[in-house]
Amino acid sequence: MSAQIISGKDISAEIRSELAERVAALARDHGVVPGLATVLVGEDPASEMYVGMKNRAAGALGIHSRQITLPAGTPEEELLGLVVGLNADPDIHGILVQLPLPDRIDEAKVIESIHPSKDVDGFHPISVGRLATDSGAFFAPCTPAGVIEMLLRSGHDPAGKHVVVAGRSNIVGRPLASLLLRKSRGGNATVTVCHSRTPDLGAVTRTAEILVVAIGRPEMVTADMVAPGAVVIDVGTHRVDDPSSERGYRVCGDVLFDEVKEVASALSPSPGGVGPMTITMLLSNTVESASRSVVGR
Repeated sequence: MSAQIISGKDISAEIRSELAERVAALARDHGVVPGLATVLVGEDPASEMYVGMKNRAAGALGIHSRQITLPAGTPEEELLGLVVGLNADPDIHGILVQLPLPDRIDEAKVIESIHPSKDVDGFHPISVGRLATDSGAFFAPCTPAGVIEMLLRSGHDPAGKHVVVAGRSNIVGRPLASLLLRKSRGGNATVTVCHSRTPDLGAVTRTAEILVVAIGRPEMVTADMVAPGAVVIDVGTHRVDDPSSERGYRVCGDVLFDEVKEVASALSPSPGGVGPMTITMLLSNTVESASRSVVGR
């Protein structure tokens, strides 16, 4: 058996096509152009690359993208003041402060300064609380939201299934478990959360009908840890040394792909799986924020 490949790249393209139509409709019917502000502090190459990718993706959909780059030595109070200004800007519907920030800046304080209505990253404590209690309007963190879309759009609705989430981070594992438990689209699953310190991790992962791996260790999940016929979503992305490659490295996920594809019924690759979905869901949240602003007028 060789698994169905769940392509985040293809599903992302499908969603972006839908978003482009929504963006055009907002402009045509309401004169509103969704606006995304990205704030970058310092010159970290990886952060610069990520912000650039987000801005290019936004522009391709007709979303107004405003990048604000601040020197690494920017005082915390100046950054907080900038966020307050973006909160009040009617042309900005989503605010993303790229993490990590310099050590002397309190990340939690900055995240909490973003108004929940513009928290398109889904990290504000109010957003987290509303997700956990399945109440009120909120934006789900982008990677977990992308996992849900990948499952639904590939024909693997989690409803009624036993889903094992391997990983307990505040960015992926915990919010994903909350999304899966909700009484709504993409939810109604029975959820088990495990992690790298779970005794006999494989004994837990083998119980999954759907296994989502976000454990943060390269190729940790092997074929003997997956039940035959399970659906597997690999959230991990790692660059590992590979002398046989021209680049001297290769990119892999948390799942040993070549082994697990012979056991699973469906499997997302890494790269090309969850990665493209994260930016797409950021754009989706921004468009949804703009739509809510129209309703609230």
